[in-house]
Amino acid sequence: MSKLISAKKAVTPELAISLEEVFEVPAEKFLTLQRNLDLAKARIIVRPNPTRALRAKIFADIPVVEMIKRGWINVEDVRDIEAIETSVSNFFGTGSFDQVNSLPHAAKKTDADMPASKAQIAWLYRVRQIATDMLMPAYSEERTKASLVKLKSFLSAPEEARHVPRLLAECGIRLVIVEGLKSSKIDGACLWLDERSPVIGMTLRFDRMDNFWFVLRHELEHVLQRHGMSEPMLDIEIGTEYSTTTEEKLANAAAADFCAPQAKIDSFIARKAPLFPERDFLGLAKILGVHPCLVAGQIQFKTGRYELFRGHLAKIRDHVLPSAIVDGWGDIAPVGVA
Repeated sequence: MSKLISAKKAVTPELAISLEEVFEVPAEKFLTLQRNLDLAKARIIVRPNPTRALRAKIFADIPVVEMIKRGWINVEDVRDIEAIETSVSNFFGTGSFDQVNSLPHAAKKTDADMPASKAQIAWLYRVRQIATDMLMPAYSEERTKASLVKLKSFLSAPEEARHVPRLLAECGIRLVIVEGLKSSKIDGACLWLDERSPVIGMTLRFDRMDNFWFVLRHELEHVLQRHGMSEPMLDIEIGTEYSTTTEEKLANAAAADFCAPQAKIDSFIARKAPLFPERDFLGLAKILGVHPCLVAGQIQFKTGRYELFRGHLAKIRDHVLPSAIVDGWGDIAPVGVA
């Protein structure tokens, strides 16, 4: 009993029952007292640690480790919370870390029902960082409209995409290709540094010719319509059921018709379904003057039969990256370098 009184011995369930028999007090009461004592002792030993809470908050919301690996923020020790807080605040251009929480509302998403995630906003800020350092003539809407004919001529082969960055630069449009962060599902974005400086950001998350051209033309339509001037247009899973806004429907229609005239595709599907003879498919691509991959992509999307014409899907990333401003796939774009 003396050990119990001096707290040298804890009240166990068995001891609580014995005490119940002696003192005629419910055993649960003794166990509750022991639990409260243990908790009080723990609070004395374990002091509140604001750093622990801040660390949990940072790592739960922001892909800090991935941003460090990608060279977006410079932190030597991931355990240095103060350094991480400062680096993250500097990256997002906020006066304090607490202001980072309001950033998800700083972009207009394809899926307007959900605010952008911190990973999506981080990607968008990286695009802006890189674009700000790019020297470019003022944007010309006239040149951009005229460039669509030239861009259309590039649809015949994957390697022709290497000309895209230069052609857009001549129009005053900055093209920035930044590999997406994990689970961000970003396809592209349209934003403006000022009213004369549009920026197109792309992730190339699908290394496919049809996806590249669809996303590029989608973002170009945003530029031509001057979408994204008040807040960036952040396109997540372009072409899906999430694309319900007027701006997205307009951009999707322009992109689809650019890749392959929709009336021709719809007519082909109506006449050739469900067999879709390959000879007829290749004949349609030849008539349209585009690579079969672009026709295949449209047919797959419209029919939901993604097993069709898979042998004609073409990769494009290796053709685009060498001539573009790129951040990702092992490369870090120079930012702030004189």
